[in-house]
Amino acid sequence: MLQLTVLREQTEHVIAGLNKKNYKNAAEEVAALLELDQQRRQIQNEHDTLQSRANSLSKEIGMLMKNGEREKAESAKAETSELKQQTKSLAEQLSSLEDEIQKALYKLPNLPHESVPFGKSADDNEVVLEHGQIPQLHEGAQPHWELIQRYDIIDFELGNKVTGAGFPFYKKQGARLQRALINFFLDEAMKAGYIEVQPPILVNEASGYGTGQLPDKDGQMYHATADNLYLIPTAEVPITNMYRDEIVPVDQLPIKNTGHTPCFRREAGSWGADVRGLNRLHQFDKVEIVQITLPERSYEALEEMSSYIQGLLQKLELPYRVLRLCGGDMGFTSALTYDMEVYSAAQGRWLEVSSASNFETYQANRLKLRYKTESGKTQLLHTLNGSALALPRIVAAILENNQTPDGINMPKVLHPYLGFEKIG
Repeated sequence: MLQLTVLREQTEHVIAGLNKKNYKNAAEEVAALLELDQQRRQIQNEHDTLQSRANSLSKEIGMLMKNGEREKAESAKAETSELKQQTKSLAEQLSSLEDEIQKALYKLPNLPHESVPFGKSADDNEVVLEHGQIPQLHEGAQPHWELIQRYDIIDFELGNKVTGAGFPFYKKQGARLQRALINFFLDEAMKAGYIEVQPPILVNEASGYGTGQLPDKDGQMYHATADNLYLIPTAEVPITNMYRDEIVPVDQLPIKNTGHTPCFRREAGSWGADVRGLNRLHQFDKVEIVQITLPERSYEALEEMSSYIQGLLQKLELPYRVLRLCGGDMGFTSALTYDMEVYSAAQGRWLEVSSASNFETYQANRLKLRYKTESGKTQLLHTLNGSALALPRIVAAILENNQTPDGINMPKVLHPYLGFEKIG
């Protein structure tokens, strides 16, 4: 959530940043929000003045009664009673305005970092680097949705029977590949200094607001209405919310956590090759990495996270590229995002498998996640997260890129986790 002080003091900068993210009616909404803030401050000032007067009168009443000035004391009591009614009315107005301001702030996305390129869609993203050789497949090579049927390792029809579209069953070597990737990703994260946590996969509304999924993605999250709990779209939500309403000692920074969870997203369901098979699911597994850092270290941490994720892709022997997302393709809460895409040889296109983002103070402001400076002043921390990695498209690329006429070779780094070297 953007800070009101930033909106007041850097209004043009805020509007320019919102425009870079293609946020509609940025100038009008910022002006309206600042007008609400001005009203709130005026009422707060009036409330405080009347409250101070009422407190002074309360002290005077005792002295007047003690001095026998009963008439003046009664007059002061009457004025105090009137002041209490006025302050109560002003307090109610304040509460209503603060709720309105909070709702308006929740609607505004984070401001993009200065390095974020202008653009409206994925076509405008900037390619930062490419790594690896595009594999040359044998004649008759198949996309993963045909390979999984051929080797009977993932079953979409069974998932559709038991749950619905986008909830596949992983079977036999497919299930073992899932487990191997999860364990490999977790082991690598711990080697890199991340602490493993196993968080709940249901979160409350406060957690959804804390990391910015609510209200922005309300319709895209599965909602257990009876208990007002949400199935998580990513482990980022519970892991980051571990530190909601905390003042973190500086000597504990940076905080580096990792966790594996299933993830649930309702937005899947369109048609075509882009979302066929494992390309987009309602439920999928992902290992997430989360960092909480001092503000001056957060962009160094982002580069570190990007390099770490690239290292995983290199160990899996997958060709990949890194994109810096443009303003129009960035997430609601992000200040700067790198997407990592692997090349799918059978599909002949790039598949996004990871995003690493710096949220700066946007989530921390919602979470009230802070630290104290050497002078004792309380400041907001910076939060970051990255997918390391999301499994479905990694599995798709491994199956497609490593297929041969007589089976699918597995990356060498996974052999100790799998117990086999080839599917088929």
